[in-house]
Amino acid sequence: MNNADLIVATLRAAGITHGFGVPSGNVLPLMEAMRTGGIDFVLTAHEGSAGFAADVMARMTGKPGLCIATLGPGATNLTTGVGCAYLDRSPLIAITCNLNQAQLGRRLQMWIDHHALFGPITKATLALRPGAIAATLGEALRIATSEPQGPVHLDLPEDVALAPATEDVPLLSEPVALMPAPDAAIAKAMDLLRAAKRPAAVIGATAMRMKTPGSLCVFVERHGIPFATTTMAKGLIDEDHPLSVGCIERAKRQVQRAFLGSADLVVGLGYDTIEVEYEAWVGSVSVLHVDIERADVDATVNVVHEVVGDLDASVERLAALPPTRNAWAPTALQQHRNEFQRLLRPPTAQFSPHQAIDVVRRVLPRDGVLAFD
Repeated sequence: MNNADLIVATLRAAGITHGFGVPSGNVLPLMEAMRTGGIDFVLTAHEGSAGFAADVMARMTGKPGLCIATLGPGATNLTTGVGCAYLDRSPLIAITCNLNQAQLGRRLQMWIDHHALFGPITKATLALRPGAIAATLGEALRIATSEPQGPVHLDLPEDVALAPATEDVPLLSEPVALMPAPDAAIAKAMDLLRAAKRPAAVIGATAMRMKTPGSLCVFVERHGIPFATTTMAKGLIDEDHPLSVGCIERAKRQVQRAFLGSADLVVGLGYDTIEVEYEAWVGSVSVLHVDIERADVDATVNVVHEVVGDLDASVERLAALPPTRNAWAPTALQQHRNEFQRLLRPPTAQFSPHQAIDVVRRVLPRDGVLAFD
């Protein structure tokens, strides 16, 4: 077994089944190890596409995505997809295959400093070197899958890939677990919910990574709280739910802003401001922020309390507490839902995109997936 084989065996042990990329001479040792080691190499037309594909693979499987590029222009192309994974908190391993060790740092064709390139858009950028392959890979996988999740870059010189392995496949450690929020933080959140007359929840991107997303529905139903979602959180609770008011900050955003502006407390559940910052839409409404990190907000946002810690634990604890009451009338929520949906479908003289989407949605199975752009 050479080091490329060891790398592939370790990634396979982490649950990675596919790697996306573009071949070159320096990439071939790793590709050959993938061929024999059980990880499919998926050819993409551009390294940026490889990064995007690996990002989405991670979101679909819950395992780190894998993308591969050669040095220089291959690496610079790869950064676009890796940067997306960094902003959207997707666990990803990005491997750049490089020159032989003795050539690194010299002014040679295609060589650039990969670590300087990937440093600002990854959680870590690490060099793979003989004798430390297993430990480096284990650390990379732990970092990528620990919250907040994200990409880790690994740089693999060609002679390192081809050298005989001197290590065994490591026993992979679990991601670093987030601590639950303090009891006092949960208690204060419940006091705010009890005092609110018109609370509204907004579910965001962090909630996509919850292990028990069903607790979101339990929470809103138990406390009778209408909820909206960001684009990335759509579908975590069915939008046919009577408490759903739809997606915010896309089409007809002013209609949704007006509705949320009538609330007296916005509960951000896993709300990640990478999608849209609170100050864009929340106005003067008080915010109760429940997430794995503190809210990144402008000084104009009135964050009255934050529950920071493991999101699954926070939502489950809030959902388990005695139900609260509020002044929302079911008929008012239904009227808003109907009006919002009507405005998304303006009358047209000819067959239009929104009509096409509705037709395809109707004929697809209930659990069918519709993608459009």
